[in-house]
Amino acid sequence: MIEITPSISIGETEIEEQFIRSPGAGGQKVNKTETAVQLRFNARGSPALSNAAFLRLKTIAGRRMTKAGVIVITANQFRTQEANRRDALDRLIAMIRAAATAPRRRRPTKPSKGARTRRLDAKRRQSDLKQVRGKVIDD
Repeated sequence: MIEITPSISIGETEIEEQFIRSPGAGGQKVNKTETAVQLRFNARGSPALSNAAFLRLKTIAGRRMTKAGVIVITANQFRTQEANRRDALDRLIAMIRAAATAPRRRRPTKPSKGARTRRLDAKRRQSDLKQVRGKVIDD
């Protein structure tokens, strides 16, 4: 079990890992080893995620989530398979952690009376300044 938050933990069987060849420049080794990892997690079918958490995760994942609700993360930053596995898993955990916390509700506030008068005074000063700038009329 992979513990994400105290209330959310996902099983290791829910995560699929597939190793692929890393793109980019390289030597002899890069052409024959598969060090990049493609991690797949079925978020829609996961019993650990609530519907609200899934919807938040959908917005966080963006293009990394398929229409079927599967998150696909490709990690090829490091030269070793193990480091790329750890990187992909860490990125998935960070996404789920961000989706697990509900956003705080905004409480609407009103500006204070002093703030309102300061704003209006500044507008009045700017207006007076612009009134002075005008065409010069020769008499």
